[in-house]
This record gives sequence, structure tokens and C-alpha cells, in this order.
Amino acid sequence: MNVLKSSLIVMLMFSQFSFATNIEIEAESKVTTEHKVKINGDTVNYSATTGTQPVWNEEGQAVATLHYTYYQKKAVKDLSKRPLLISFNGGPGSASVWMHLAYTGPRILNIDDEGYPVQPYGVKANPYSVLDVADILYVNPVNTGYSRVLKNQDGKLPSKKEQQAMFFGVNADIQYLAQWLNTFVTRHDRWLSPKFLIGESYGTTRVSGLAHELQNQQWMYLNGVVLVSPTDIGIKRDGPVDAANRLPYFTAAAWYHKALTPELQQLDLDEVLAQAELFAIDELIPAIARGGFLALNEKQRIAEKMARFSGLSTQVIMQNNLDVAPSFFWKELLRDKGLTLGRLDSRYLGIDKKEVGDSPDYWPELTSWLHSFTPAINWYLSQELQYKTDIKYNMFGPVHPWDRTKNKTGENLRLAMAQNPYLNVLVQAGYYDGATNYFDAKYTLWQLDPSGKMKDRLSFKGYRSGHMMYLRRDDLQLSNQDLREFILQAIPAAGVPAKY
Repeated sequence: MNVLKSSLIVMLMFSQFSFATNIEIEAESKVTTEHKVKINGDTVNYSATTGTQPVWNEEGQAVATLHYTYYQKKAVKDLSKRPLLISFNGGPGSASVWMHLAYTGPRILNIDDEGYPVQPYGVKANPYSVLDVADILYVNPVNTGYSRVLKNQDGKLPSKKEQQAMFFGVNADIQYLAQWLNTFVTRHDRWLSPKFLIGESYGTTRVSGLAHELQNQQWMYLNGVVLVSPTDIGIKRDGPVDAANRLPYFTAAAWYHKALTPELQQLDLDEVLAQAELFAIDELIPAIARGGFLALNEKQRIAEKMARFSGLSTQVIMQNNLDVAPSFFWKELLRDKGLTLGRLDSRYLGIDKKEVGDSPDYWPELTSWLHSFTPAINWYLSQELQYKTDIKYNMFGPVHPWDRTKNKTGENLRLAMAQNPYLNVLVQAGYYDGATNYFDAKYTLWQLDPSGKMKDRLSFKGYRSGHMMYLRRDDLQLSNQDLREFILQAIPAAGVPAKY
């Protein structure tokens, strides 16, 4: 009897283990719920559809499935006049949760007005969402959110090398997502709608490449591309430019923490940054370019001006030969107070084990964000949107190694703009972002079209927060309004031809 009982227990345990290791996402699924939200004082009734849609290979076989959430305003009679905003986050390997639950969507995190986590966790209405002017689609690339690679007809997953070639690289990512969007737009009757892409961080590389890929391989033309906290999108910023472009960000962070001289500290941030930007372009880049052959007295003069604009000492700047790494800045600025700065948002402060060293132990802003985002997205999808699954929601998924070769996304965005006179680009960046700093974003915008012939279709907006500038409530309102105006202005009047 004991042997039989033991056997049954073993069988039960094995059965549970087998079940747990074979949890799979459905290749095709969707749940639609209905809601309402008040935006800028007006009530918007909308539907929320969340589910999965396959990625097909050239043989028409489903090789992966992408999880998405699609918000659509109710009672819209003519979809040809209703814009569609397609949203991606970055990483690579990050889910679309960040902008979904904190920026453009109808529901946002329960956080305080500066973006810090509070309990109880959860979500609340977003009174500034752009859902009043555009439907919104949030897409999770392969291995992020609930999106996964699918087994083949033999019940096996592709090898890691095969998966990388299919999904995990600059160009592979763009190609399969463009095909997936073609399917989505067709299924949901959005071919006639004005279409916009928005990407954050690495998502800016993604949407820059998608603008060209959609036009040239799917023949889907866009009205706008929005780059939030952009990467270099393949536009080089090496050497002296890379080193000098950090300085205005240093200025912003030091100003926020009241570490500048009284003369600069009493000025408004915009005034201080204007001075720092001119110094970086007119003096710092040429000085660093001279390297070891820069005259010692000139090196000392430049270091003193850098100290004035960064809050660091002239001595440590000289010791770094005018090339101060961001990680050293995060450790050094408030070292005497025993505090470190956040990387993605330098308003956030951390505490290290030791005050010595040249970089922080951890990133306080990221731990703060995961603190509030993770419980919110898991609860929101399962409870409010009624999407039930045992699959883990990957805030960050396994996508590495990522193939970064042949990154021509910036040039491809320029070419897409040249081919499409309707296409406009907006860059949004936070002044306190030390990972993809705002002055690099400006520089990339300046270099995107060296001819200057399309600069009237390129615009920049800066905010007094970090990488996810929308976490600060004042910037949530301002950035959404900037986005709302960009969408409306990028739609030409009826009958206006796309020509030069």
C-alpha cells in the first residue's frame, strides 16, 4: 500500500512538472473589453483588444506570436480620418509596458507626481492620453511581454542561432515586425488611416528602420515617426563628439541637484543649458580633438569651464583629460554626500556600499520603475483587460546576443522622409537622462538630413525629467500635448498632394 501511494505521489509530481514545463502561449487569441476615460475634460468611450497574432515565415508557417494591446475609440464612422499610433519600446528585449502604462495609454501607473512608486500598486485614469485623437497599438516583439517563439511542426523550437537570424538583430527585427504590421493593419481595416510610429530608446532604432521597411517592402506610407529618448540610430557620434556631447546633460543633472556655482544656479535651466550647449559645440569638441597636443594652459582653461558647467572639480576633469565618463559622473557629483545618481534619470538617488570607486553599484531609477510597473501590468492585463495566461510577462526578455551590424536606420529614416513628403519626425527627450542624453538626441536630429532641405519636418522637444520623461506628471501632460499637436499637424488637409 505504501509502495502504491509513493508511486502515485511520484506520478502526480511528474505530471505537474510536465505541465509546468509545457506552458505555451496561444498563437492566435484575443479578448475585447469596453471602457471609458476622461481626457482633457471630455469622456472618450473605447474598446481594448489584447491578444496574440502570429509571425509568418516565407512558407506561411507560424514561427512566433506577438502579444499586443489595441485601443480603439468607439463610434468612429470613418477610419480613414482616424490616426493609428503604433508603439514600441526598446532594450532590445524590453516589453511595450513602459509607454503603454505610463505615457500615451488611457490607464497609467499609480505613482506620485514625480514618478516614484507608491502603494497600493495599480493603475488609474490617464487624463492626458492621446487616445482622444488617435487609436493606439502597443506591440511586444519576440520574447518580450507574452510574445514567444513557436515550435515547428515537429514540436521543436528553432536553435538559438536560428532564432537570432529570424528575430534578434537590427534588421531581422525590423523585417518581421513590418510583415506583422501588414497583417494587423489588414485584419483591422486600417490601410486608409493616417499612421504614426512611436519608439522609445532602442525602439527609436526600430521605428526609424520600420519607416523605410514599411514603405519599401510593405508599401505602407506613414505620416509621422516619434523618437522618444533616441539611440544613435546608426548615426556616428564617436571620439570628441561623444565626449563633448555629455557636458550639457552633466549641466542639467548638476543644476537639478544644486551643484552648480551660484551664478549659474540662479538661472532657469533652459538658460544654463543654452550656455552649456554653445560651449560644447564651439570650444569643447575642438579642444578634445587636439588630444595630447592641446596646450596645457588651454587644457586648464577648458577644464575650468567644464567644472563650472558640470559641478565636478577642475582637478578630476584634468585627471580624466577632459573626457569624463557618465558612470564616473554618476558616482562623483554627490560623492561628498554619500549618494549616487541614476543612469536613466539622474533625479533618482542611490546608496553604495562604498563611497570610493568610479561607478555606482546599481541604478536606483530602474529598481524604482520595476517596483511599480511589474505588479501593475500583470494585474491590468489579467483583471481589467481579462487576458488570462500562465505565461510569464517578460519585462525584459532573452534576446541576446543582438546583431547590431549594418545599422543604417538613421539613413533609412532620412530616405523614407525624402521618398514621402508627408512624413514628419518628432524627437522627445528628458534633460536628466544620462543613458541617451538629450544633446546626443539633438545632434542626431541635426545630422539626420545634412542637406537641411527637410528640417521643417524635424522637431525637438525637451522635458525636465529623464529617459521616461512622462513619469513626472507635469511632463506627462506636456509631452502628450506635444505628441497630440504633432499628430494633428502631420495630417495634411484633404486633397493636398504629397509632392515637392
